[in-house]
Amino acid sequence: MHEVIHEGLVLARHIPASEAWGHDANSGLKFFSPDSDFIQVGSWAYPAGKELLAHSHNEAHRDVAWTQEVLYIRRGRLRARVYTPDDQLVTTLEAGEGDVLVLLRGGHGYDILEDGTQVLEIKNGPYLGPDVDRRRLA
Repeated sequence: MHEVIHEGLVLARHIPASEAWGHDANSGLKFFSPDSDFIQVGSWAYPAGKELLAHSHNEAHRDVAWTQEVLYIRRGRLRARVYTPDDQLVTTLEAGEGDVLVLLRGGHGYDILEDGTQVLEIKNGPYLGPDVDRRRLA
C-alpha cells in the first residue's frame, strides 16, 4: 500500500490489486484504514463453508467533516492527480484493474488512460449536492 502524505496529513492511499486481493483464502478480514478514517476500507478472503455471523449495525451518530471516496478499478487504467487541501498538486498515481484508491483529504482529478475503463466509486453520505459537497479546482 502506498500512502500519499503531505505535512503529516494522509491525502490518499493506493492499494494495488496484489495487496487488495492477494491474501490467501484463509486470511480473513484485512482492513487498510485506521479506525479514525471517515470511510473504512477492507477486503475479505475466506474458504468455502466459512460462516460469517449475522449482525446489524447500531445507530451511532458520527460527526463527519469530509467526504472521502473509494475507487475500485474494475477494468482499464486511470491516472489520479492528488492535491493538498490548498490545491497544490502533490503527486499522480496510476491505477489499474483490481486496484483500490482511497481519497481522504485535499483534492483529486482523474485522467482515463484506456478505453472501456470502469470504476466503482463509493463515498460517505448523505450527498448534499455539488455546491455544498465540492468545489472545482482551477
